[in-house]
Amino acid sequence: MQESNRATTISEAGEMSRGSHKVGRLVSPLRPSSSICKSCLAAINHCNASSAAAAAVELGPPTHHNPPVTASVSPRPAYQIKAGVVLSRPPLLTRDLTPFEKAYFLYQRRLNERLALPFTRYFYYQKGTPGDVEWKQKIKERKTPARDIGVYNAYSKEGWNDELLVGAKESEPEHQIEALLKDAEVPETRGAEEQVVKREKVEKPLPRVTEADQNGDVRSLNRALARTLYLVVKGSDGGWRFPCGGLVGRESLYAAAERILVQGGGINMNTWIVGNSPVGHHNVNYRRAIIDQEKKTEQLVEKTFFMKARIMAGQANLKDNKLGLEDYKWLAKEEIQKEVHPQYFNAVRNMLVER
Repeated sequence: MQESNRATTISEAGEMSRGSHKVGRLVSPLRPSSSICKSCLAAINHCNASSAAAAAVELGPPTHHNPPVTASVSPRPAYQIKAGVVLSRPPLLTRDLTPFEKAYFLYQRRLNERLALPFTRYFYYQKGTPGDVEWKQKIKERKTPARDIGVYNAYSKEGWNDELLVGAKESEPEHQIEALLKDAEVPETRGAEEQVVKREKVEKPLPRVTEADQNGDVRSLNRALARTLYLVVKGSDGGWRFPCGGLVGRESLYAAAERILVQGGGINMNTWIVGNSPVGHHNVNYRRAIIDQEKKTEQLVEKTFFMKARIMAGQANLKDNKLGLEDYKWLAKEEIQKEVHPQYFNAVRNMLVER
């Protein structure tokens, strides 16, 4: 009995081992085995990848439902472009000398008298002639051959004292002009006792201060001859500014500046636009945007570009002007600051010269 039971157990164990081998052979194709070469395994993996890609293509790309895009109806920002003209009259005279410069130039002339050779009177005037008599009379008054340095003798004991005291008139140009005109007087002797002093026909220089300066006529160009004057106009709103206006069509700044001068100042001014590029600009921000429904634009800022110009002849005439101007003035830089708005002057101050 025991042997038979033992035989039965051995047979069952053998069947179980044969079953496990069968299961192992069925499972082995599902996992890598040492019996498959590397090239075959790579081919199997490539086939699996191709199958997966084909399946993805059959499914198709994912669909996304986006809402339709509508055009924006808001107006686009734009700017109001204007052209301005900085029309100037340049100085006609040299600037006034400072007190130090006046004293320095007179000192140089007196120093030249000390260093120069003495005046050889008989080389220019023959002894006993009327010219010699006139020379003797004048040299007694001024003590020097020079006519515009005052009473000064470079060869006397006081020749070293060639500087002026504070408040002396000898360094003033007006005093020197009067001294030259007085020296033009020629004494003429008639008879033995009669002597008549007559003035030669010498044209006296015009004064630097004109009648327009004395009367305060700011419309005249014949004033402030040593300064640069600029044309400023008064608009319909009561504000003072440089002449300006909007562009017409595809008009350039140069052409617009010429048109503005003619429409605003008339045809009696002979002007010249200097260059094709503006010398500055001024921006004005609108409190409320100006919307143009036709062009679909929204104007937020007004930009004025200034062109430099010179007047060579003529005068402004606002009669029948097309820009609505009411008045005009020719002003210097510091005078413009008192008339225009402070913000406006800060924008244009660097375009104006000091003199």
